[in-house]
Amino acid sequence: MKINLAVLFGGRSVEHEVSVISAVQAMASLNKEKYNIIPVYMTKKSEFWTGEKLMDINAYKDIPALLKECTECVFVRSEGKVQLIRQKMKKFGSNVLFDVDIAFPIVHGTNVEDGALQGYLQTLDLPYVGCDVLASAIGMDKYTMKIMLKDAGFPVLDGIRISSYDLDKLESFADQVEERFGYPVIVKPVNLGSSVGISKASDRASFISSAEDAFQFADRILIEPCVVQLKEINCSVLGDCESAEASVCEEPVQASEDDILSFEQKYVGGGGKSGGSKGMATLKRKIPAEITAEQDEFIKKTAVEAFRYLGCNGVARIDFMIDMATDKIYINEFNTIPGSLAFYLWEPKGVKYTALLDRMIELALKRHRQAEKINYSFDTNLLAMGGSFGAKGSKS
Repeated sequence: MKINLAVLFGGRSVEHEVSVISAVQAMASLNKEKYNIIPVYMTKKSEFWTGEKLMDINAYKDIPALLKECTECVFVRSEGKVQLIRQKMKKFGSNVLFDVDIAFPIVHGTNVEDGALQGYLQTLDLPYVGCDVLASAIGMDKYTMKIMLKDAGFPVLDGIRISSYDLDKLESFADQVEERFGYPVIVKPVNLGSSVGISKASDRASFISSAEDAFQFADRILIEPCVVQLKEINCSVLGDCESAEASVCEEPVQASEDDILSFEQKYVGGGGKSGGSKGMATLKRKIPAEITAEQDEFIKKTAVEAFRYLGCNGVARIDFMIDMATDKIYINEFNTIPGSLAFYLWEPKGVKYTALLDRMIELALKRHRQAEKINYSFDTNLLAMGGSFGAKGSKS
């Protein structure tokens, strides 16, 4: 019997379009003999829609027209199972569209990749692919991730976090930046990916300008010293906290030494005649990365250990920085749902995209089976005992 697999994508995120690209890629590669694929598109207004047309990337050129061919829907749990039902119910006939066995979130950015969507699925008691609520939240918040990894002895750069309520104190923070780091520095939103809102500041004026720009995308920003002689290396990890393995390492190719890879460089290029970008798969890169055997071994080992330490699940991509002036290697950030699910880092190891997706789904079902063994209730029969607890209840 086939597994009813709901693929969730889109959402209220600045990386909405990237999610659509990643999801359409994945749905095209899923094993149709194993899964009934149920596409569930989340609009930027957090509405849920389903329909077969959602698997066609060209249909997203006119989203209002696309949605006219789809059905607005909502997840409900009833009689021990999760169903996808019509949002606008019919008076006659069944309003159940699908029974759902497992969800596969292929989402990027705030409100979806940061644990919010995972918490919703967990509340439904619906198995879902990828990191759980906590690991998703930590992976999205670059500062929290940095503090946890630093405490465990992993190599990370120093950082300063600024909240939006301190926006009027940027001059004071500029003093801190100059005292601790000096220029240049990297300014980035704490909880975004895909290079959105990230810039380099070379002096006080550009620092303040960069900070104000980053605050347009998040209420907290992160300031880090800039690694001037930088080599970026990415490595994907597949598994869970019990066992995991590393992919090959890649080296993204920048336009120049001074550039930060932009959103456009990562996703927009390579559309060609196929009707849309192929996502991260089109980014210019060196695979395998041009690094020493010792650096390759260190990065893979560190990636796996950090993945397991943060309790990740499924596939993640860990981005590293090599300071070519000192040969020091630092963890830069985690991508708990990487663009294109980092399939291009597994194919060189002989892992086809279809097999990678199968493994991610197997890991999700394994986690759900383990969770079912945990007792989430403590029966006291408290409400049947009678008596008056008062409006404020009883604490003792």
